[in-house]
Amino acid sequence: MSFDKTIHLPVTVDEAFALITQPERLRRWQTVAARVDLRVGGEYRWTVTPGHHAAGVFQEIEPGKRVVFTWGWEGGGDLPPGASTVTITLEPEAAGTSLRMVHEGLTEEQAASHAMGWNHYLERLVDEASSAAGRDDWAWAPDPIDHLTSADASLAILLGVLRNVTADDADKATPCADFNVAGLLEHLAGSLLNIGRALGAEPVDRKDAAPEVRIAELAQPALEAFARRGVEGAVDMGFAELPATTLAGILNLELLVHAWDFAKATDQQVAVSDVVSDYVTELARQTISEQVRANGSFAPEQPTSETAGSLERLVAFTGRSVTL
Repeated sequence: MSFDKTIHLPVTVDEAFALITQPERLRRWQTVAARVDLRVGGEYRWTVTPGHHAAGVFQEIEPGKRVVFTWGWEGGGDLPPGASTVTITLEPEAAGTSLRMVHEGLTEEQAASHAMGWNHYLERLVDEASSAAGRDDWAWAPDPIDHLTSADASLAILLGVLRNVTADDADKATPCADFNVAGLLEHLAGSLLNIGRALGAEPVDRKDAAPEVRIAELAQPALEAFARRGVEGAVDMGFAELPATTLAGILNLELLVHAWDFAKATDQQVAVSDVVSDYVTELARQTISEQVRANGSFAPEQPTSETAGSLERLVAFTGRSVTL
């Protein structure tokens, strides 16, 4: 069976093609993270929602006209990568572009479940082409949640904040006393680079890219490598071997707490599901010992009011004043 749907996008065919193939555009409406090798035979891997990773190979590419790729889910059981095929065709029409999507090679049950997903994301694609798709509620509160789905969700929050950070913000102070915005960006990039390499990935730090793009391209390979290896055993960081669970906890803190830091520095509001912030708080309690605080990595826990929210309690535990 197949899923077949046509929608109208109020943009040119070239803009529509960018929306469905470029990682920085895909992250606006369909994915949390995206790796794309846009060539015939090239692979892609998209974290569609936390813990759910679609993967496949590009079979046909006609810029501005057509793209065909295989489709399946990592760990997806009856629909592994390569088990089905998606064809997207673009045609110019009055005031925009006609986009037709055909997803073939599905069982009746798979067609029904994918219809629900594609309808959701094609609606978000229309929203993004018209103005902005906004937050995807499907990525809001992973269920079940674990070290890695929490990190996926935290990355989505961070990238939403970094999307609005510009070069004009570089000198602004952050809740991290040692860093302005530019310094914190360097710190975060360095952390993600080191974590990715320790996990066996080969991340590339594009220092000239926009903050969102730079961090997305460093976080994605680290998260992908973690998904492959899991959180068992220890990871050699060079200076020491850390339990993989500890490293995953550090990664969650880097993504979510620094999202708050960047938001505060640039006068943005950051919204996080209590499911995610509560989980990361528990990881923080397992990761930040008194010895870790003593070596200067984290300031003492700060007080909060009785009405403080989950995210406020998390950042206070990491030594940040929530009254900033």
